[in-house]
Amino acid sequence: MRCFIAIDLPLEIKSLLYNLQHKIGGEYAKIKWVEKKNLHKTLKFLGEIDEEKLNLVKKALNEIKFKRFEANLNKIGWFPNDHRINVIWVGLKPEKNILELHGDIELKLASLFENDERFSVHITLGRVKHVKNKEKFLNLLKSIKVNSEKFVIDEVCLFRSILSKDGPKYDILERCHPS
Repeated sequence: MRCFIAIDLPLEIKSLLYNLQHKIGGEYAKIKWVEKKNLHKTLKFLGEIDEEKLNLVKKALNEIKFKRFEANLNKIGWFPNDHRINVIWVGLKPEKNILELHGDIELKLASLFENDERFSVHITLGRVKHVKNKEKFLNLLKSIKVNSEKFVIDEVCLFRSILSKDGPKYDILERCHPS
């Protein structure tokens, strides 16, 4: 089964991100938006794993020691650069707490998976398929301000991802809470 470890976001944050998607719209670019219900912060993508590995992942996750912390949305950004926009994202602060959590997960799963060298603290809003007017699109992205109340991160979830022609469907297989 296809799995990943992530922070599931509170409904009010998902709603705020959904509203940002609508502010960006599709006038200057064709974008495949992440569905509101699927918005999350990936901490580690695991890929296809069997039942035996799944049980080892669950055990390792439950050994992670972390404290609940507050976070807030930061700014809109894009990958890889201004010349080629493939992904639109929103940053999270404080990065330090999320990087520490990611590092702990990497350590606990080091014997099962390769280290993720490219980890960054962001939530993907959408994948850009085609830009119609790059200058106007960049100006729009740069003009949007992200205002977010603080929210509490108090669990890490193991998700299963089922791919279909209608888009991915995510199921939570395990919830891990602060120690």
